Amino acid sequence: MQHKKLLAISILVAAVLTLFVMAYAQGTPPTYQLLATIQIPGGGLCTGCAGGFDISWVDPGSQRFYLTDRTVNKGGGKIDVVDTQTNKFLYSIPTSAAGVGFSGTVPAVTPGCNIGGPNGVLVIPQLNQAYASDGDATMKVIDLGAKAVIAIIPLGGKCRSDEEAYDPVHHIVMVANPNDDPPFITFISTDTQTVVGRYTYPSSQSAQKGAGLEQPAWDTFTGKFYIANPANPTDNTTGSIDVFNPTTFQLEKSIPTPNGGNGLVITPSHKAFTSHGVVVDILTGNILATNANPGADQIWYNVGDNRVYFGVNGTSPVVDADTNTFLVNLPSAAGHTLAVDPNTNHIFAPVTGAGIKVFAAQ
Repeated sequence: MQHKKLLAISILVAAVLTLFVMAYAQGTPPTYQLLATIQIPGGGLCTGCAGGFDISWVDPGSQRFYLTDRTVNKGGGKIDVVDTQTNKFLYSIPTSAAGVGFSGTVPAVTPGCNIGGPNGVLVIPQLNQAYASDGDATMKVIDLGAKAVIAIIPLGGKCRSDEEAYDPVHHIVMVANPNDDPPFITFISTDTQTVVGRYTYPSSQSAQKGAGLEQPAWDTFTGKFYIANPANPTDNTTGSIDVFNPTTFQLEKSIPTPNGGNGLVITPSHKAFTSHGVVVDILTGNILATNANPGADQIWYNVGDNRVYFGVNGTSPVVDADTNTFLVNLPSAAGHTLAVDPNTNHIFAPVTGAGIKVFAAQ
């Protein structure tokens, strides 16, 4: 009998200690370490280079990291590809000077009308293709097997095309032209590789040229497109998350967001995180939380650890997507874009003049 009582007490003590350890672990912010720095030959990242880059993407199936690299010269733009298992640079697309390239680094002829590229990129695994938006207001379709551009889709603008999102149900890519006056959004069918819809913002919002229409996302639950619209033309401080129907190609509603925000991701729990620290319930439009404004460009939701990563020059905050709270900044300087491989939870953050830095939680 005494033995049974001692056993019960031991089990109770073990359970309490387990709960204590779990509570302590949850209350302790994670720490990240720099695993590697990947050098990109001839790109805008290498030591001593002055070229630029924009958006990145991780395809977890193939474990590849893709970066839009404008390099330093006009016409020299490319997509850099990295193996996220080995942290090794693989190749750039195009693989040779004979291939169709991108605009590269080009000075703006008209103020506010950036014409450099590539800018946005996303991978569609089912097609083994990537869609990359360029500075000449085109979308370039890449065959990932052939490592080459196989189609060029004109979008009808004068300035660069920027970030993208993909609807796998209707096979539609949404891409913004934020620098045109007025700005507009284009919808592309990946079945036909043609433009099937377009939404032009009212001329009253042309003040957003150069400041509006940033990172879009598609939500599985609602079946809608969402795009960060960071600048209100009347006061230039508040913004909105604009909601689009992927079949009518029309703006259905706008969800107001304080502080605006360039970056946008949506989690499985129906939360939209903006790059300026605001968390919104996309079903109700309610503001759930507001973290300190990190002022990021692209942000990334990683399903592997349920965290949101912010691409910020100098510091890159990490936020818990469950509690909506700030956890820690990534060590070392990071660029304005990053992406995370959910297989390993490794973060890939390009840094000008250094390379692609790879971080991991300790």
